[in-house]
Amino acid sequence: MLGVVMCGCQVRAQQGAAAREQMVESQLKERGVKHPGVLDAMRRVPRHRFVPDALDGRAYDDTPLPIGEGQTISQPYIVAYMTEALEPKATDRVLEIGTGSGYQAAILAELVKEVYTIELVPVLADGARTVLKELGYANIRTRQGDGYRGWPEAAPFDKIIVTAAPDDVPPVLVDQLAVNGILVVPVGRGDQMMTILRKTPAGVVRRETIPVRFVPMIRKG
Repeated sequence: MLGVVMCGCQVRAQQGAAAREQMVESQLKERGVKHPGVLDAMRRVPRHRFVPDALDGRAYDDTPLPIGEGQTISQPYIVAYMTEALEPKATDRVLEIGTGSGYQAAILAELVKEVYTIELVPVLADGARTVLKELGYANIRTRQGDGYRGWPEAAPFDKIIVTAAPDDVPPVLVDQLAVNGILVVPVGRGDQMMTILRKTPAGVVRRETIPVRFVPMIRKG
């Protein structure tokens, strides 16, 4: 019987799939992430494509990693936690503030109709746009700009996620959130808390969940 010879890309794909499965089992399920769609998205998206080449071997580690320009790709658990907190639906239009590497946008794109993502730092915006295009995500719109302004011409959004920490929730983002929508954002300087806002017909309901540590949300100028 002839043996099967696999090329390097096939071996890497198998290794990546195994690493993602281990990540889901040991890092996400063990910490209480239950949403089947979120877990499947975390299994599918090749996280190693969103980290610098020098850190390729650590792509599935239980930790944030630097991506340059003083920014990071969040710990896998935090990505899954925030995504689950959004209660994603297939019909949702989602705004992300802080594209970074593009990984969170890719996870969202597996679950929702459209993702609009904004990154202030030009080199990160360009890099994320390139990777997302190479991976074939046709339902992601990217923009280089100031996240504090949101994306007014595309509002309102069913869900909004912020992947850097402002001192408090930017009012413009609340304004751009649809009624019955959810906004997930780490809030604070120094001590930070994950904050979840639900915009109801009667007003905004706000709750804090877990302590976190994100890079500060910065604005243009």
